[in-house]
Amino acid sequence: MANPVNLPELVRAVVDQHRDERGPLIEILHDIQHRLGYIDPDAVPLIAKELNLSRADVHGVVTFYKDFRSEPTGSVALQVCRAEACQSVGAERLVGTLEEALGIKVGGTTADGTTTLDQVFCLGNCALGPSAQINGRVYGRLNADRVLALLLTETS
Repeated sequence: MANPVNLPELVRAVVDQHRDERGPLIEILHDIQHRLGYIDPDAVPLIAKELNLSRADVHGVVTFYKDFRSEPTGSVALQVCRAEACQSVGAERLVGTLEEALGIKVGGTTADGTTTLDQVFCLGNCALGPSAQINGRVYGRLNADRVLALLLTETS
């Protein structure tokens, strides 16, 4: 599905907002991702041209930093904590079960485009692990059944 945004126009506008900053690439990428939900691969050569950088330089930053995505995300963002405290109470088992139930791996989005499964390494909810964040709200003492029930409420 084509993005309804005029990508060259968006890139020029964002670059113009940050052009006078020192080393603006990261801020430009954050801004574009905030507006689109991801970094459209077609934006990479446009950004490179605007900043007089190589495509490889821009692509390298997009792929190096986990915060940047090259594909649209689902309408529901599920982030499971995989820090040590949550691992000690079953986070790895939870991730495995969710991957199987959703039919995706960490970093993926379900085939229907509703849910993106990601990992984080501490939600600050260590005493109540395993923990996860769903669309910005943190939940604790989770198991797969509870997470899947919470996802249902988010998608209905």
